[in-house]
Amino acid sequence: MANKTSITLFWFRRDLRLHDNAGFYHALKGPNPVLCLFIFDRDILNGLEDKDDARVTFIYNTLHKLKDELEKHNSSLLIKYDKPEQAWKEILAGYEVAAVYTNHDYEPYAKKRDGEIGNMLKSKGIEFKTFKDQIIFERDEVVKDDGKPYTVFTPYKKKWMKKVNDFYLKAYPTEKYFKNLYKTDPLKWIELGEMGFTESQIQFPETEYEHIIDDYAANRNFPAKKGTSHIGLHLRFGTISIRDAARNSFEREQTWLGELIWREFYMMSLDHFPETEKHAYRPAYDRIKWRNNEKEFEAWCQGKTGHPLVDAGMRELNATGFMHNRVRMVTASLLIKHLLIDWRWGERYFARKLLDYEASTNVGSWQWVAGSGTDVMPYFRIFNPESQLTKFDPKLEYVKKWVPEYGTDQYPEPIIDNKAGKERALKVYRAAVAK
Repeated sequence: MANKTSITLFWFRRDLRLHDNAGFYHALKGPNPVLCLFIFDRDILNGLEDKDDARVTFIYNTLHKLKDELEKHNSSLLIKYDKPEQAWKEILAGYEVAAVYTNHDYEPYAKKRDGEIGNMLKSKGIEFKTFKDQIIFERDEVVKDDGKPYTVFTPYKKKWMKKVNDFYLKAYPTEKYFKNLYKTDPLKWIELGEMGFTESQIQFPETEYEHIIDDYAANRNFPAKKGTSHIGLHLRFGTISIRDAARNSFEREQTWLGELIWREFYMMSLDHFPETEKHAYRPAYDRIKWRNNEKEFEAWCQGKTGHPLVDAGMRELNATGFMHNRVRMVTASLLIKHLLIDWRWGERYFARKLLDYEASTNVGSWQWVAGSGTDVMPYFRIFNPESQLTKFDPKLEYVKKWVPEYGTDQYPEPIIDNKAGKERALKVYRAAVAK
């Protein structure tokens, strides 16, 4: 029997928390009781290669906690597993929905999905309202004086820092309005197995990060140290508030804040230039004659290139879903420059494995190393995996943790000599850029 009480639905996506949630706050302040919703999107899940994908397990566990929290307030969480349009048809058949609130999502697939769902809802007289939540400044809030988007990070950062103030960092006090949640008995739960997934055994990082910030600048480049926050996963799925994170950094040493601004720069870049998800921002770089040797690519994926820092990074990624940022740059450089394998191959592999995968940051970072993106490392700058090892893991603590056979006859010879790889890359790049 259809429910005849007019309600507002709050649709969770990349904002899996009740605290300081912009769209949820506005929904709760509206005229109708609020029921929370999450849709396991078949269009996304069907594209995942690994049925023990750790991100699915993380979402699943987080939703379970959200459901428990909501039930403490005599409400619940409505869960659907379907393609979005079909899920919404089923929802609208079961509830009298007056409005749908959610938060902006900026990736190309999400923008297309939201456009289609928004049009469908509006055609039925249902309000569809979205809000800024996962970043401090979005698409057109930090732009050049002529209104055009920044394509270089440093001036973007300066404008970002000049504009930010307490207004943008203020939390939304959702807790004051929990009384406006829709009252219902616990709603049906869905099991991982019903969606064709099994539970991942990967350990997820904690949400605590404040203790890292003060020493971040000194420790962030050394992969053997616990010098980075590992909160990318929580920013990706909104289990922590970006406003809390930025505010905490302002109150401490601000190098860490710069990483949050890089994230917004890349998000803004992909929003303005969605074609860069598949193509080089600088067209000349789509002319590079990649070697794309599949055997060498597989060696890179498995961490068996004979370059110990690269191999340690890839093995860490495969085992944990995380890779240290310094090591990400070195592994990407070896693949793109030394092996001349298309950056999109590496980007797709990281997209498959990274817990903190965001299309904007992943694409932006890979194009940065390739020299093909907006603000980039020049193509002739090529990381030397040997000197990077000496500088950032001098005692081989990181390497020995992940590559225990290093230094024995079981460890392979380098897949390519550093000097030879660099010379070959420069020749190929110059030929492409010179045309």
